[in-house]
Amino acid sequence: MLLGAVAWLWSSLLVSVVGGGKLPEAEVKVEVLHKPFLCHRKSKYGDILLVHHEGFFQNGTLFHSSHTDGDKQAVWFTLGIREVIKGWDKGLQDMCSGEKRRLTVPPALAYGKEGRGKIPPESTLTFVIEVMEIRNGPRSHESFQEMDLNDDWKLSKQEVKEYLRKEFQRHGYPPNDTHHESMVEDIFTKEDENQDGFISSREFTYKHDEL
Repeated sequence: MLLGAVAWLWSSLLVSVVGGGKLPEAEVKVEVLHKPFLCHRKSKYGDILLVHHEGFFQNGTLFHSSHTDGDKQAVWFTLGIREVIKGWDKGLQDMCSGEKRRLTVPPALAYGKEGRGKIPPESTLTFVIEVMEIRNGPRSHESFQEMDLNDDWKLSKQEVKEYLRKEFQRHGYPPNDTHHESMVEDIFTKEDENQDGFISSREFTYKHDEL
């Protein structure tokens, strides 16, 4: 299958224009609290991270801690596919195993205007996060981003077909629309778990074959 890993073409975020001026993009304030002397690898999009974390409101009140809440275990998640809030996806890049950071996350990169659970709307949140372990993700996030032409975090049949066409040409084979369409149908039969006509970033990331 030609859908292998490709060079990362991370698309630029669109910036809203108001009255002819650009609206500044929300940013995460990152403070490194501890960094190990030895760092064998750094986190990147598509990696699976094991983290312990604490969350605080602006007034310093603790609203969640993985050390004391629930099963009191560190949690696994895949960086960069919106399993967590955008502030984490942005603020936990280039971390070492054993590194601890404090992230100050504005509402636009947290829970926004709606809030969630005990998080009120328009809340700026602070997280203290320690990365315990970093593992390679089962899928290449870079490949997903290369195929996701409109940056909607899901792959349409047309996007996958276009990717196949480019890959055939890159390897010196002439495009074959009939063959490409057959391959696309086979891929979606196996990968589109919820049968909604798209392959989501999560469906893509947690599969191990075909793509």
